[in-house]
Amino acid sequence: MKIPPYLKKGDLIGITCPSSKMELHAAEFAAKVIESWGYRVHLGITVGTSFHNFSAPDELRLEELQDMMDDPEIKAIVFGRGGYGMVSILDRLKFSRFRKDPKWLCGYSDITTLHTHIQERYNIPGIHSLMCSGITASTKENVYVNSLREALEGKRSKYEAQPHKMNRDGKATGKLVGGNLTLLANLSGSISQPDTKGKILVLEDVGEYRYNVDRMMYNLKRAGWLNKLAGLVVGSFTEERETEAPFGQTEYEIIRNMVKEYDYPVCYDFPVGHQEANYALKLGIPHELKVSDKGVIIKEIKD
Repeated sequence: MKIPPYLKKGDLIGITCPSSKMELHAAEFAAKVIESWGYRVHLGITVGTSFHNFSAPDELRLEELQDMMDDPEIKAIVFGRGGYGMVSILDRLKFSRFRKDPKWLCGYSDITTLHTHIQERYNIPGIHSLMCSGITASTKENVYVNSLREALEGKRSKYEAQPHKMNRDGKATGKLVGGNLTLLANLSGSISQPDTKGKILVLEDVGEYRYNVDRMMYNLKRAGWLNKLAGLVVGSFTEERETEAPFGQTEYEIIRNMVKEYDYPVCYDFPVGHQEANYALKLGIPHELKVSDKGVIIKEIKD
């Protein structure tokens, strides 16, 4: 594992939109907040532009992300937003310079594709965190925005969550892996599919029909993602959708039934996902998960 250097005051952070579009004013606001942390910020040309639902055509999104990943002056990239589009440029990215001089890539949702790929292929961790779209006037000083700041600074994280009636108690250690369920299922069977043996898997999603959540969980199970985990962290499943004839199970009930035959610890409703409550998690870094009737603790540990 090659851990990117943590940031120092005055370091340069790049902001780009390799997937869906976002408004320029929103990115500029987030940039000012990041600058208040003591960093310099470079806004890419894909910020505030649009090409259908994307920020720009594939070629431009690819070129800008490649340039920022290769630029030695840029020490981290905080993505503008997720949406959709990373998978269409992923296989054309070149990682030779990035492998020699890695930097922190920060985001979630569609960025799950990139996180998972660089973890599995090159053993380089990334930060599953809110993006510029999540840094607003109402959130700029909350604990979740601050967790991104602390992650970039190299502070070892320790997060706590309330107990949930579906939790399965236990203790586990392992590297964190995962993110958005839809993107993980999309990577299943590809060169980017991670080896989840002995890992702590994180799952979250937004706006999916419940029958589709069930289908994607079967995909993970049949592909071997679930059977040798160290632990499972289930985040938020927001903006859930239902067909005219209800599916009959909630997202958490679907997941509980998928993993009921295993004995590793599982927690539900952890503050991660498409919501304001979205802690920064260092994917690819060893963590300890404790689940008990008193609550949940996830903390970063030494390898």
